[in-house]
Amino acid sequence: MKRLIQRGLMFGNLFHVSSPALVERYNRALKHLTGKTTQLTDFHIDISGFAPEVGDELNDPEYLNHAGVNRQFILLSTDQKRAPLLNAKFSTSRTILRHFIDENEAQLFALTARDAVAGELVNSVYDVSTPARLFDIRAIKIEADTTTGTVQSANDLATKVDTFLEKEDAWFDDVLIADMISLASKTGDTRRNPVRLKSETFEQSNFWTAHFGGLYLFQGMDHPAVIASTSKDGLEDLPVKYTFDLSERNRIAKFLEFNDLVEPIVKARGTDAAAILSQKMEFILIDTIADQGIDLTGATGREMRRLTRENAHLLPDSYHALAKLVAWAKHGGTWPKITSDHPAYFYTLRAADHPDADLVNMLLADLCPADIRQLFICHKELFYRTYARWPDTKKDYVARYLEAEYQSDKAGARAALFGHAPNMVDDVAPPPRDLIDRVGPWGAVRRK
Repeated sequence: MKRLIQRGLMFGNLFHVSSPALVERYNRALKHLTGKTTQLTDFHIDISGFAPEVGDELNDPEYLNHAGVNRQFILLSTDQKRAPLLNAKFSTSRTILRHFIDENEAQLFALTARDAVAGELVNSVYDVSTPARLFDIRAIKIEADTTTGTVQSANDLATKVDTFLEKEDAWFDDVLIADMISLASKTGDTRRNPVRLKSETFEQSNFWTAHFGGLYLFQGMDHPAVIASTSKDGLEDLPVKYTFDLSERNRIAKFLEFNDLVEPIVKARGTDAAAILSQKMEFILIDTIADQGIDLTGATGREMRRLTRENAHLLPDSYHALAKLVAWAKHGGTWPKITSDHPAYFYTLRAADHPDADLVNMLLADLCPADIRQLFICHKELFYRTYARWPDTKKDYVARYLEAEYQSDKAGARAALFGHAPNMVDDVAPPPRDLIDRVGPWGAVRRK
């Protein structure tokens, strides 16, 4: 993983906690949420306040995410909104946290100037011991306050102020006045510096979860279904009519078509389809020859064409089908018919423009793992797992490619590929150097 960390492709933009004041606030919040504290004086946190170093120290990579549900969070700064979410168990969690910070940025800025804000993404379940329990997660609400209860005190003060203004002879109620003075000493002047946090409820009908080997739940569709990344054994009693695994490509294709969730890349408006498909062909070539020990350092287009000629007999059907589609996109001629049972089919699609486009692009990345660019952008958890198993030749190529071709213009690349910028990724800064040799949620960091 060092290659990725050094290039800012992993652990990028984590928030550095190093000052004694921030460490002390973090420990207060950590104690408040979990009953634990850290002895570290220097660590890095993601958007939820999770620190890989603290997880290693406590021997608990889920210390803020017990059982993988109801993720807790610690905010020390609104700057955390640009950080990634590590060890995500649900595809919606980072989006919800980012929205919460954006909607309450002024209030959170004031609150975190003196204290940490601790909270939780609350849903209706506390464990997902069976897949059916996932269907009880219908909405997520954020509950948050400082460790000293500033927000609750402000709410109590507002209630008492209303009582004072409405109650006859309130000036003679010494107890009420004393309570108001006591609360105001904690909250300050709430008329000038309001500390009430907006807490919206977020529907969660369509989402991906890491539980049970990875599941895509599409509940809010005209034709709902569950798609399993691994085996669908044990999913027989789910409250949906259709359950697929990734091997059932025809059925998944019909599901995507019936719900109008995808569009062909070659028919997408404003898209250089030939360039996108040609790049996918290059990724398939690299995937095919990666275990042959070929040095791909600085490989040019001419070098790639030579490798294609020399290894044409090894290239899979998906490569040759995409080549025909590229020829059609560039020069016209006979339209190559690529049916849903063809291995190239899902490489030719992208999500249509709808609210669940990110989730569909994530599913397409799962169906097309050789497309390392889409895998990295849309499904980082899977990207990191598969990257760890690749030969060094492919690791070198992928790390260099993503640094040179993607890092330089992330927003432009996402817009060109998907027609809009997915929410999974923000522009990221390079990771802190000292984290390269320290622990992370992927154990290979220390060993590599």
